[in-house]
Amino acid sequence: MASDHPDIARGPLDTDILVVGAGPAGLMLACELGLGGAEVLVLDQRPGPTTESRATTLHARTMEIFDSRGLLAELGTPPCEPRGHFGGIGLDLTLPGSHPGQWKVPQRRTEELLQDRAVELGAGLLRRHQLVALTVGPDGVTADGIGPDGPVRINARYLVGCDGEDSTVRRLIGADFPGRDAERELLRADVGGVETPDRRFLRLPDGLAISATRDGVTRVMVHEFGKPAVPRSGAPAFDEVVDAWQRVTGEDIAHGSPLWVNAFGDANRQLARYRHGRILFAGDAAHQQMPSGGQALNLGVQDAFNLGWKLAAEVRGDAPDGLLDSYHTERHAVGAAVLANIRAQTLLLLGGPEVEPARTLLTELVALDGVRTELAGAVSGLGIRYPVTDDADTGRPGTDHPLLGRRLPPSALDGPAGDTTAALLRTGRGLLLDLGTGADPATVGPWADRVDHVTARPATGSPLTPGEALLVRPDGHVVWAGDPGTDPRGPHTALRRWFGAPATAPAGTDGAHPTHRHAATAAAR
Repeated sequence: MASDHPDIARGPLDTDILVVGAGPAGLMLACELGLGGAEVLVLDQRPGPTTESRATTLHARTMEIFDSRGLLAELGTPPCEPRGHFGGIGLDLTLPGSHPGQWKVPQRRTEELLQDRAVELGAGLLRRHQLVALTVGPDGVTADGIGPDGPVRINARYLVGCDGEDSTVRRLIGADFPGRDAERELLRADVGGVETPDRRFLRLPDGLAISATRDGVTRVMVHEFGKPAVPRSGAPAFDEVVDAWQRVTGEDIAHGSPLWVNAFGDANRQLARYRHGRILFAGDAAHQQMPSGGQALNLGVQDAFNLGWKLAAEVRGDAPDGLLDSYHTERHAVGAAVLANIRAQTLLLLGGPEVEPARTLLTELVALDGVRTELAGAVSGLGIRYPVTDDADTGRPGTDHPLLGRRLPPSALDGPAGDTTAALLRTGRGLLLDLGTGADPATVGPWADRVDHVTARPATGSPLTPGEALLVRPDGHVVWAGDPGTDPRGPHTALRRWFGAPATAPAGTDGAHPTHRHAATAAAR
């Protein structure tokens, strides 16, 4: 089936994985699936990347993810703001890492970047196509859609709904989506031809006003204290924004030219399960939240980054038991924590005079470094720690290494590999990074089709510790740390848990294991 976009590769009607939705989460997932050797097709209603750059913030963890896939060069040097906010209260977001702060990239540019990479990695893209029906069988999913040339049927082994908070996939399968409806809302518009003072979360007697002008376009956001959210079937009229802005600020912006207008409420919902057999969900299709602090887009991209390598391993046939289910275990917990912090921020941001005592107290608390670090880690994504191990993995205590479950800290490296930790992750494969233990490369030999062995030394000032080895998943999270020389079974246990059965029996272990090989060569950058 030919795409409606002239630069997009033709997509098959039979595919390993169908991704519904070509927003940042869906396109990031397509990139990861292609990098992992899976055949992927993306279906989307829109004719191309969004023309409304509603989300403009990439947080530190997302920037690190893009760096680990060689995507940052295409972005150039976007503006960076070291300070963000928590519920409208200023928050220093700088934490140790390669890209501290928040980076200003219009959503359209993010989608263009990810779309180009997905196509480069072999993804097909069907634009102007709407999903209308799903049939789930024991071996796959059949999706029926309507496009410019009529109906289309797609057979896939798995389907992932990345189609936003009003997800068609979620509706079609009746997935349980508990939570609360919107009680408050912000009106938002990008307007040309107006002049207003820049306002950063200005709380006035009658409401909240936010405005900023860039390249001749002013983004305004306004909320009237005590005014409930209005049920909507579409975008509000610009006149509604004009009237609310007048009541809250006393300013008239009616003479401006609206580029786009929307309203977003504080609805807070999360799927009970991110996986329903052969159908999975990521991004706003899995969780609905107010986009406070720019967290929504970043949360979705990070969902996709966690899911992509696991689903690719599943279709290749080398995934261990339970690997795909770990997506729900890990990301549902992260999503719940983010939704909780966004709900707290919404109360602080949109609450009336009754929230002022809490705002005053939090303003004092964020001056304490421990509080600031905790909140900055939550907003930026750098504080994530997955439950990747327990004592049963090794049969001994002392497994709580400070890096276990956390992302591999960005670091420059000395040695034959040179370069950086981010560069070592660009193959999308696993990594055993030996920082001076002298580990035998044969440690990963039976998994050499899935895991690289690299010897290097941490450069001066590195957060990494010389004299240990780290086993790192394709998404950059550390799943084992130690010395293979003194604990030879430790890495083998972790390799089995996260990368499946070895192709050959590891030295020093008993028993043979079935061979699983990659179905495709992952692209390295």
